Amino acid sequence: MRTKQGVITSAKMKGTVTVTVHRAVFHPLYKKRYRMSKKFLADMNGMDLGVGDLVEITECRPLSKRKCFKVTEMIKQAPRVSEMAEEATLADAMQSKNVPEKNPMNPKSSSSSVSSTSSIAS
Repeated sequence: MRTKQGVITSAKMKGTVTVTVHRAVFHPLYKKRYRMSKKFLADMNGMDLGVGDLVEITECRPLSKRKCFKVTEMIKQAPRVSEMAEEATLADAMQSKNVPEKNPMNPKSSSSSVSSTSSIAS
């Protein structure tokens, strides 16, 4: 059985993900290596997968016209958008506690702004 490692580029279908597999190819004339990629449709096997996850897919019997691979293992999970949003709100909350609030009713802050405008006017 063939196994390949790739990155999930689309998870919009039910039970199916699109996995992009990259490989390096050697050019016979120019003697250079260049990168080629190919997309495979793979069955999710009930796993919780998202875009950006690094997975291993294994060849199996044809499950549909283009789908003949199954995801066998998740190697590395990409951060989810909801997790990043939680971290951002947590960071904002931490920063707001550390920064002292300015009171607009404080006479010292208003007198300094009046004095600065009066010095500019004269």
